[in-house]
Amino acid sequence: MSYLLETKMLTKKYKKQRANDKVNFKLEQGSVYGLLGANGAGKSTLLKMITGMIEPTEGTILFKGRKMVRGDLAHVGALIETAPIYEELTAKENLKIRTILYGLPDSRIDEVLEIVGLQNTKRKPAGKFSLGMKQRLGIAMAILNHPQLLILDEPTNGLDPLAINEFRKMVRRFQREGMTLIISSHILSEIEQLADTIGIIHDGKLVYQERLDRAQDLEELFAKIVRKAAV
Repeated sequence: MSYLLETKMLTKKYKKQRANDKVNFKLEQGSVYGLLGANGAGKSTLLKMITGMIEPTEGTILFKGRKMVRGDLAHVGALIETAPIYEELTAKENLKIRTILYGLPDSRIDEVLEIVGLQNTKRKPAGKFSLGMKQRLGIAMAILNHPQLLILDEPTNGLDPLAINEFRKMVRRFQREGMTLIISSHILSEIEQLADTIGIIHDGKLVYQERLDRAQDLEELFAKIVRKAAV
């Protein structure tokens, strides 16, 4: 089995609280991994450790079979919580800042804007975008550097049905193009439509991790696993 990313006994403590507790996470190359859990279960903390936003208290993160280093983040794109946009700038101007940081050509800006459907926003400041447009701009930022791994944390929060449908199409396109994805959510129906592998976090612990069985009721499985973990 080829894993793009693994964590071994990954733990994050805040004083006496463990936001993540000995998480052993395995992400198969080319898969869409649905990370499920209630709000506050520890999903975002795990993703922030993987993306280098916060340091683990204990444990190891492996990327392509070796200990992950800062340079590996050049192959990772992420949208965690809210999109990091400059609201007074246009979509193109926001992306221009990142192309300079990554050393990418300006042509990449138009490419990603077309992918996420923001090619016609012109001089409109990003602060005047709808929530769905801001999410799409955040995804454009995340894919700008052609990442091998794309991490999206609660990406459909607050989106209307049309925007959610467009998001699903993007995810399928990214996977066809060879990207590996982690999508965290507390909305089971969304993960059921997109993921081929699921993990369930409860109280900071990864209590379940398997390929998704389409014949199984995900809501029933989730309730069963969480009840068992709570005992």
